[in-house]
Amino acid sequence: MKKPEMTAAILAAKQRLGLSWAAIAASLEMSPVWTTSACLGMNSMAPAVAERLCQVLELPSEVSLALQACPHKQWDKAVPTDPLIYRFYEMINVYGDTIKTLIHEEFGDGIMSAIDFSMDISRVADPKGDRVQIVLNGKFLPYKSW
Repeated sequence: MKKPEMTAAILAAKQRLGLSWAAIAASLEMSPVWTTSACLGMNSMAPAVAERLCQVLELPSEVSLALQACPHKQWDKAVPTDPLIYRFYEMINVYGDTIKTLIHEEFGDGIMSAIDFSMDISRVADPKGDRVQIVLNGKFLPYKSW
């Protein structure tokens, strides 16, 4: 089973069972962000976690094996058309150079890791309309000189 078939099976089971990503993640003792990402094919799961997910979602062992496989991370669109995802591209286009400049000023020449990384998404109540809060937490990796 390939990652796209795995994701389709997971999404169908999630809907059939009426579970949220938060509930699935809690059953795995993992974060909802990471769990969702792995189920959508962008991360791999350790065998025990993959097997537990398949138990929770009542899925066959082929799904567990696909969850354990290392993903091939690629993007097939220059700019996505989904409005929510597009807004992240817009944010990076507007603030990307600012983010880079401020990180370099604070840490020096390097990058923020997307490997040694965590993310949290939460709702923040606001009288003018609830807000989405996204916290990105990545290890700074300095470029090496030799």
